[in-house]
Amino acid sequence: MLILLDRDGVLNEDRSDFVKSPDELVILPGAAEAVARLKKAGHEIAIVTNQSCIGRGIITGDILDSIHRKLLSAIREKGGDIDAIYIAPDAPWEASENRKPGAGMLLQAMERFRKSPKQAILIGDALRDLQAAQKAGCHRVLVQTGKGRKTQKEGLPHGLMPVSVARDLDEAVTFVEEGRFAA
Repeated sequence: MLILLDRDGVLNEDRSDFVKSPDELVILPGAAEAVARLKKAGHEIAIVTNQSCIGRGIITGDILDSIHRKLLSAIREKGGDIDAIYIAPDAPWEASENRKPGAGMLLQAMERFRKSPKQAILIGDALRDLQAAQKAGCHRVLVQTGKGRKTQKEGLPHGLMPVSVARDLDEAVTFVEEGRFAA
């Protein structure tokens, strides 16, 4: 399977003021270990993340690269790895199809890894993640970390179903291992 991970709220703490430096990146408990479990099981893993902080002029691409180096280092320390990182740097008012809820990043990842939508699972914490996965035809798992509880409380549109709901990335990985994700 191809596992598509949102970043903020899934792998690291979501900040309302954006992660603007490696020092502000705080990995969620168990997230790096969960990625290691996926990798050990032979899954391909890609991060698909909106990073409007670039389009807004808050950080540069070089700073984002340094943030991702820290993230990858933390994941590799636990025996995991990420095969690709896709970013949508667009500001919301200049959104391309790559910016979620658009499906562009997901479709690019599926093409690169030669996976059909039925061989891909998006794990995210926001409605826009689930909408992007639906547009791409992927399986959908909502984690309750980050914006996940709020997203769930506000109610998921009937048209997005089925969606599996996991406590965190660790439980979402258990769903993948056991084949208990919404089909």
